[in-house]
Amino acid sequence: MTTAADEDHQLRREITSWGSFTWGYADVGADIYVALGLVMATAEGLANVAFLFAGLVYVTVGLAYTELSAAYPLAGGGQFFVLRGLGDFWGFIAGWAVLLDFTVDITLFAFSSAGYIDHFFPSAAVTPWVDFEAAGLILFLYAVNVSGVKESTRLNATAALIDIISETTLIFIGFVIAFSPDRWWNQISNGFLHFDLSHLALGASLAIISFVGLESIAQAAQETIRPATVMPRTSIALILTILAYAMALSVLTLGVLHWQTFDPNTSCSVPYHPLTHGGTCSAHLVHQDAPVPWLADNLPFVGIVIAPLVSVLGAMLLLISSNAGVYGSSRIAYSMAFYNQLPGVFSRVGQKRRTPVVALTFFCGFALILLFFAALRPDTLGTLGDLYAFGAATSYSLVFFSALRLRFSDPLTPRPFKMPWNFTIQSGGRPVEISAVNILGILGIVGILVMVIFTHPIGRVAGPLWIGAGLVMYVIYRRRKKLPFPGSIERDWPSMQLAVYRESGEEELAGEYEDALRQARRTAGPGDGS
Repeated sequence: MTTAADEDHQLRREITSWGSFTWGYADVGADIYVALGLVMATAEGLANVAFLFAGLVYVTVGLAYTELSAAYPLAGGGQFFVLRGLGDFWGFIAGWAVLLDFTVDITLFAFSSAGYIDHFFPSAAVTPWVDFEAAGLILFLYAVNVSGVKESTRLNATAALIDIISETTLIFIGFVIAFSPDRWWNQISNGFLHFDLSHLALGASLAIISFVGLESIAQAAQETIRPATVMPRTSIALILTILAYAMALSVLTLGVLHWQTFDPNTSCSVPYHPLTHGGTCSAHLVHQDAPVPWLADNLPFVGIVIAPLVSVLGAMLLLISSNAGVYGSSRIAYSMAFYNQLPGVFSRVGQKRRTPVVALTFFCGFALILLFFAALRPDTLGTLGDLYAFGAATSYSLVFFSALRLRFSDPLTPRPFKMPWNFTIQSGGRPVEISAVNILGILGIVGILVMVIFTHPIGRVAGPLWIGAGLVMYVIYRRRKKLPFPGSIERDWPSMQLAVYRESGEEELAGEYEDALRQARRTAGPGDGS
């Protein structure tokens, strides 16, 4: 029986298959609108290679998240998966790293959305007006999310559908009437001829920004209807959609434009275009910060019509990506508080709308503070982008290790989806399946993390400082609560999972899990999942 106290900590299940997909697309679909120009400017003619490497790592990340989200459909995403597999300490590290990522997400994409809007108002595209616009957008998203997840999902679904249609149209028209295979090949071959490993590494570490949204799907697990059934479908669909768009846009861009037009350090001899307002060095910055309208503007015949449309849609999609950051940060905090990793106040939800109001207020407020400090630097977007990849790479690395560990420690939990390419080893007298995708994912994402540390001067300092500050808070909180540190609290995971399966309508999984638990007790005693 559910008590009133329990209801203070329960989220409402209102997200369907399309809603789950659009939560992920909201976060990833917009990232290409920012990452494309940054990767072109850094990886240069090898931008396609940078996107391809990041995309392959992203596929392995996506398959790991698909397996874990279907098996453990609770709010918290990567933080919960690491908590479940590696324990409280590493679960906190993963959650705290993603909280940095999602808070930067709120600020970065609200700022970028304001910048896309200001293509039509060049006199307003200066500080402090852009900062004020971004702050206003953050406050608007805060109000939407406090109203309820259904309202927030509707915003995502509408914008995502419009963008999928427009982006597909842009890619199709671009390849038909503007793509030059010779220009594309010349830039690729020159990239290899003047190969610079540091540039490629920086480009690949920035390209991973384009592939972050699977965390948003996992965050919505506890508010998704039939999550174990829905989430494998939506995750795989998102993986294929985003990989196709990122590769297509990067190939198209190198076949239409020279990469130098995205680099603020190259020559300023750029012809006038209506969206860039002149051929000065500042025009390069506009190209880098708004690469998709610049690409659209260079399409013959149709560019003058498509470019303004792309600017509007880019602004809209960047806004819902910021919205995904608002949603994700509040749900991670909710999960961490529920599992005694943050103060319990973060797990409380509003009586009427069943949304985590305290967490929403705290992290939207922190995003405003981050916006203020980033605006003090000459390159606001560069500052925010430098922080963005650190949290994702750190958390994803821990998720892969957790997925591997859970294959050993929790074999009884049903897995409606498994990472492919499995082989069997013997452990403790019983067979355990290991996925080669998991091993490849660990190698790839750890490589991305190393690239971030060596090529992001702000991220390699601010990221570890953020983790260190969080650990100080974590130690103080756990000691005040007389909870183990660095150990873990004993939890009845089987009972919790059965409750979630039944509450979400996954009766078949509940029955399968109960049968596995009974069989384990009859043979060798309770499984490791108990």
